[in-house]
Amino acid sequence: MEIIVTVLPHLVGLRLEAVVVRGVGVRIDAATRTVRAACGACGIWSTTLHGSYVRRLADVRLGGHEVLVALTVRRFTCANVGCRRRTFVEQVPGLTRRYARHTLLAAGDLEAVAVALGGRPGSRLAQRLAVSVSRMTLIRMIRRMPDPPVVTPTVLGVDDFARRRGHRYATVLLDMHARRPIDVLPDRTADTLAAWLREHPGVQVICRDRGGSYADGARRGAPDAVQVADRWHLLKNLSDTVEKVIRGHRRCLREHTDPIPALAAPATTEPGTTGRRAANTRQRHAAVHALRAEGLSIKATARRLDMNVKTARKYAHAATAEALIGPNASSRPSVLAPFHLYLRQRLTDGVHETAHLHAEILARGYQGTLRVLRDWLTTNRTRPTRRPQSGCRRPGGSPPGSCDPDTNSPPTTTPTSPTPATAAPTSTPSPTSPADSQPWSATKAPDNTSTSGSNVPATPDTPNCAASPLA
Repeated sequence: MEIIVTVLPHLVGLRLEAVVVRGVGVRIDAATRTVRAACGACGIWSTTLHGSYVRRLADVRLGGHEVLVALTVRRFTCANVGCRRRTFVEQVPGLTRRYARHTLLAAGDLEAVAVALGGRPGSRLAQRLAVSVSRMTLIRMIRRMPDPPVVTPTVLGVDDFARRRGHRYATVLLDMHARRPIDVLPDRTADTLAAWLREHPGVQVICRDRGGSYADGARRGAPDAVQVADRWHLLKNLSDTVEKVIRGHRRCLREHTDPIPALAAPATTEPGTTGRRAANTRQRHAAVHALRAEGLSIKATARRLDMNVKTARKYAHAATAEALIGPNASSRPSVLAPFHLYLRQRLTDGVHETAHLHAEILARGYQGTLRVLRDWLTTNRTRPTRRPQSGCRRPGGSPPGSCDPDTNSPPTTTPTSPTPATAAPTSTPSPTSPADSQPWSATKAPDNTSTSGSNVPATPDTPNCAASPLA
């Protein structure tokens, strides 16, 4: 027992009854020796015993073993008739408190771990050092801890954060020397910040962002304080401004004075700010600024133009429409864009084979696929025109060369003059007859019957393209 009292001094004053080692845990049975106790509500001492029960308190580890103190405490009856408590339980100073499941020594260690690490990491470390607890137990310990007294810093940091993004915002105040938060304001208005500064005089420097409400609140609440912008907001504002300026002068940056060789792969250039999207952006920017010039608020402008308030605010804060026009997914250059000039030159030279062109641009650094090149060639390649054939192709299988190659129409047939004794004159269609306007239509065959009564038709010596009618 003397060893237990030496190792665990916070158990001095109790009656130690037994120490039991079970597995990885140690159980210490103890009881109080008091005969009277003071009521926690009214402070009246009482000696009237109501009963007793056993409290089980987790203590700090002992030699790597978890320690459980089974403490028998007494319940007394309050002697004050007007007290709101009829009974109360005695508390051991330095060891117990109401509704606690840990000793004060173990609770102090757990609170330090919870403040340093939080929920899950603190729970993992507490299992090795103090007591096995859950993450929610550590979080509840942090919430039960009293808030430290607010000390007015000389250098105050002011910034906002979102309770619900786009709806509710609050303000956090920080001590810039100690690098820790000291207070949280319910909103981010100038009146709230000014009231806090009046209640806490002594702020010499206010480090804030470039918001107008914080500037107004600091000017009204601490007029003698120096207002400065913190480093992060300075760099953020600078980068945003540089980006807007460069975006508005993209065309100036894209101009090249050095000529690009025809066979070299040109550098990728950003597409111009043209098209339907750019036109719509300029139109909406002009409409928003026109309504703002009439005196309408941003919300009224958004309702008038049927757009979101955030969108209307973005257009209203933009000085020019060019600052809102940026590259999008549909206007990004193709992977083949650096080689367009080279491919057009090769097509002009007469090289139209896709495989040859693909091998040439691969040697020049092309990293795309063959399908991208094939699609581009399908749109931009002009196939050579075919020369007209020397002869026409007639139905009926007439030999080539029977048509006029210049006009692609059948030649005019002049029938041979028969002898006056054997053949009758052949009727030739006039140049203005319908047969000339339709060269592939059948014409009336000449009547070559003889005067001697023979029915054998005579075959003309010169072939006629219109002699074989279409079936």
